[in-house]
Amino acid sequence: MTHPEISFPSSKLLLIAALLLPLVVILMIDLRTGSSGRMPRRTETCQGAVSEGVIISREQLAEFLTISERDPRTRVEEVLKAPYCQLPGLSVRAGATAERLVYPLAFDPKTWLIVLYEEDEYAGYRFLIQ
Repeated sequence: MTHPEISFPSSKLLLIAALLLPLVVILMIDLRTGSSGRMPRRTETCQGAVSEGVIISREQLAEFLTISERDPRTRVEEVLKAPYCQLPGLSVRAGATAERLVYPLAFDPKTWLIVLYEEDEYAGYRFLIQ
């Protein structure tokens, strides 16, 4: 007993490909940008003067990461030097406005190290991918 071969006409295959292609493209774009669709990507904008060419090295970053929170601001400034720019102030807790300074990484300029100060104390940091 022979089995008849199942064959799809090329027009049906073309139609299936045409329907699936937009879906594949949308998924690829979503994966490449890392967008989850839940929250928009947050961007920060410098205010005031921008010091072009300011970047920090891996060595500076490694030394910075050894500094304890609540150390004097001058200790951080010894390691990181002058910032690239300043972000708008941030109210972290009642009655205290924090200053945020930006330091782009030499090995990944689209990644910013954002250092937080409360008065003359180092209060923390975070990384922001632009």
